[in-house]
Amino acid sequence: MTLRRSYSGSNGSPTRVKYIRSVSQVEDIPADQRGMLAKVAEQYVFRANDYYLKLIDWQDPNDPIKQLIIPRAEELNDWGKLDASNEQAVTVARGVQHKYTDTVLLLCNEVCGAYCRYCFRKRLFMNENDEVSNDVSEGIEYIRCHPEITNVLLTGGDPLLMSARRLTDIFQQLRSIPHVQIIRLGSKIPAFDPWRILDNADLQAAFRRYSTQEQRIYLMAHFDHPRELTDAAVEGLACALRNGLICVNQCPLIKGVNDDSEVLAEMYSKLSFIGCPPYYLFQGRPTAGNEPYEVPLVRGWNIFQKAVAQGSGLARRARFAMSHETGKVEVLAIDGRRMYMRYHQANDPANVGRFMVCKRDDDAYWLDQLKPDE
Repeated sequence: MTLRRSYSGSNGSPTRVKYIRSVSQVEDIPADQRGMLAKVAEQYVFRANDYYLKLIDWQDPNDPIKQLIIPRAEELNDWGKLDASNEQAVTVARGVQHKYTDTVLLLCNEVCGAYCRYCFRKRLFMNENDEVSNDVSEGIEYIRCHPEITNVLLTGGDPLLMSARRLTDIFQQLRSIPHVQIIRLGSKIPAFDPWRILDNADLQAAFRRYSTQEQRIYLMAHFDHPRELTDAAVEGLACALRNGLICVNQCPLIKGVNDDSEVLAEMYSKLSFIGCPPYYLFQGRPTAGNEPYEVPLVRGWNIFQKAVAQGSGLARRARFAMSHETGKVEVLAIDGRRMYMRYHQANDPANVGRFMVCKRDDDAYWLDQLKPDE
């Protein structure tokens, strides 16, 4: 699919994508549905843009891009928690999470290019939330005082929606700390608005300056469906690669979007071919509002296994995992009676690598629902 931004003006400046913040502005939503969906958006905010909405096939009521971005009435079901992984427990300062020994998250932006309906941090976009800090000075100082931290993930919100000047300043401060070796950018901008990379010479210059041969910056891209990989999106990733970034993809398994092995395999193959191989497939967290997007663990594992079996060796490096309160739990195998897992990361370092065997439960979607096989 080819979608390019039009250009206008004598100076050749790009026309920005148009952001849409109300379901009433989406003309393709039937008028008799807008009232209910507006109520959902009052609880869980809606945001999209004209480029991304054009990816939707409005003639298909089950279109996966529509499922990803347009509110659903079922989101108001009483289900889940806003902070499903208890991130508050590992928040050491405003906008700073330190869950794993060598890794810190800086929540440095409270806005995304659009809001995924299944977002596990949707609480950040509520008016009363103050977890994100636009001023990262406290986080930088915390990192500077903790030499065990080698890996910093910029997230939020989406860091690539920040100005190039602000992002450059953060890069510079992190690169001044000797023990910080890896900077990661968690971003769905390559899918939502690739021109934020393509048209931003200052951002590209920052990538070249601070992603060096000795210390690379990693773009943790977030593509959920192969239809998001438009020509423009592929060009955006190519631009990031040309300017020194290493690109990988991580995404959750989402009911109605990518819970199909053929769809996942197609996306994994194309991502591997263009230099952004899959890294993690995450089990959806039991977050409030996310019930219509959840896939049971056993079904998710089977989808994942069939998908990677069709891919290249690069695609087969991907892992299927849960970001649980206690750590990152990788699902290793499932047989007729048992589920086999291990801690790939853990907030208690003693648990890293710990192997677990649980009774198979085809209805369970989260670790807390599983029973140990004793």
